[in-house]
Parts: sequence; structure tokens; C-alpha cells
Amino acid sequence: MAETFVDNSEKGRFELTESGHLAYATYRITDGRMQIPYVEAAVPLRGTGAASRLMEQVAATARARSLKVVPLCGYASSWFRRHPEQRDLLE
Repeated sequence: MAETFVDNSEKGRFELTESGHLAYATYRITDGRMQIPYVEAAVPLRGTGAASRLMEQVAATARARSLKVVPLCGYASSWFRRHPEQRDLLE
């Protein structure tokens, strides 16, 4: 299953496209902080781990840009709780 990850800065969101379906995380970056207010996955992707794979890429991007993450979305918050190896990114 091919997937692509892009930073769609025009829309202010990271996008993961898989089998023609989209999962995305909206973001705002200010003062070295990346706020994640919303994560959404298309219905066909739900339960496949696509949103988790998206969040892995979001975390990798934050780390590469030396940003702290502020997960405002319930899904993003729970993802960080399930991935303690990424908690150092949290503010």
C-alpha cells in the first residue's frame, strides 16, 4: 500500500494519502511551538493505523525542525500518551 506524506503549508496541515484516501493533521507554528488542533482520517482509513502513521511523520517533522508540540486534539494527545518515546517533543 503506497502512501505519501506532505506538508501542505498553504492549508496549514500535514497530509498522508494512502490508497487515494486522506488523513491530515492541522497545525499552527508560532514561537517554536507546533500546535495540533485537529487530526482527521477518511472513513476508509479508520482502524488501519493511518492516523498513527501520520502522527509519526508529524513528530519526525517537529523533531527535524526543533519544534515543541502542543497537541490540542484529543487524538493527538492520546497518540503521545501511547508513544512515550516521543514525549520529549511535548511542551
